[in-house]
Amino acid sequence: MSNLIICLPPLLSGVAPGVGDTYDYVVSGDGRVASSQASAPAAGLPVVVRGGETVAVVPVAMLSWHQVTVPKGVSMGSPRVRVVLESLLEDRLLDSVDQVHLALPPSAAAGVSICVAVCDKQWLHAHLQTLEAAGRPVGRIVPEFSPDVGPLLLHIFGDHERPCVVATGSAVTGVQCLPFVSGAMDLVPLPLSVSSSVLPAKRVSVFSSIFSSAFAAPDETHEEDLLVFAEPVHVALAEEVLQRKVALLTRSQRWLDAARSSWDLAQFDLVSSGRTRTVKRLSGAGREFWQSSAWKPVRWGLALLLGVNLVGLNAWAWKEQSVLRRQRADVQATLTQTFPQVKLVIDAPVQMEREVAALRQATGVTSGRDLEAMLGALAAALPPSHSADGIEFTAGEARFKGLKLQGPDTSALTSQLKSAGYTARLESDVLSLRSATTLP
Repeated sequence: MSNLIICLPPLLSGVAPGVGDTYDYVVSGDGRVASSQASAPAAGLPVVVRGGETVAVVPVAMLSWHQVTVPKGVSMGSPRVRVVLESLLEDRLLDSVDQVHLALPPSAAAGVSICVAVCDKQWLHAHLQTLEAAGRPVGRIVPEFSPDVGPLLLHIFGDHERPCVVATGSAVTGVQCLPFVSGAMDLVPLPLSVSSSVLPAKRVSVFSSIFSSAFAAPDETHEEDLLVFAEPVHVALAEEVLQRKVALLTRSQRWLDAARSSWDLAQFDLVSSGRTRTVKRLSGAGREFWQSSAWKPVRWGLALLLGVNLVGLNAWAWKEQSVLRRQRADVQATLTQTFPQVKLVIDAPVQMEREVAALRQATGVTSGRDLEAMLGALAAALPPSHSADGIEFTAGEARFKGLKLQGPDTSALTSQLKSAGYTARLESDVLSLRSATTLP
């Protein structure tokens, strides 16, 4: 099993997204350690084997975060959620709400403050369609950085000449991104923000407090209140500017961490569940099987195999029916030859048994249905200390009254009578005895 994590390239001015793009990707066997990483066009990306997962990572530059409160009474699984979010965010976005894609956090609930992720819908759809057309459908979409309620985290990464810093944690709203320079708190515009959204003005003041804390002297900031991670190329610069130790975090490891988050931006019109993906994959495979010329020999082979099996099953059924008809004819012939008076054969075994019973009765030969045979069987099976007070015999069934039998005696009696060819039923002190071959 292998997981493929693809980082979607950000929007380039004047170039349609998904056209000629090269995708950075990471392949991992366990989702924690990268086994390989490289860049390739969509058609050159590795193919995920069965059991693996393809995850698309939306870069921080293409996402903005907005804090809203969904009114109580609106279910998070209701189609009304999208309309409610559009009304709440309408005044915060430059473009129309139908031009952006919205996503709720995994633990979203009505009546509490939540951070909504916003990105350009056309850009996201174009990349997903490109990957789908290349045979690399995306199973899950995650943000490169997601809001966190823990301590303040600073991630420093980017180009060697233009590094940027991303802040997450309970001290900030959503995910905040600024250029990594000493005067960042004085920058009003945010060059890396999404062009289709307007971020709150208070974001600048928030970052002022963050960077004031980050650039403060070590004795003025608690070490446990600030965690800093940086890519290898920026570690020295970060330690020089922040005057503290910086943890190393490579780009591939950052994407692996993002893929393990509980976020999934595939919501609303991009709903992506395991069932939906499986149905889509199976339907696509079915269409390819029935329409592709490469599968034509297999289709003919399957049709021939089904035809041969159908003919064979019909031949086997015809043979079995012939054997059964022949056996029935033999039984009927035996009945009519042995008892010529039988002119109409309906159920040969039953009719033959009745004729044999009538013949026994006419010649005085006893059978298991006679009272004498039943008395002999009961006498052999009944304990010596027990006797019957009365006997009733009708139509091959005898009833013996006044038997005082206990549990073990009853089990032994019925078992012995069964071995002699009789069925016994004890109700209170009355034992009903009937031959197992008695006709109805």
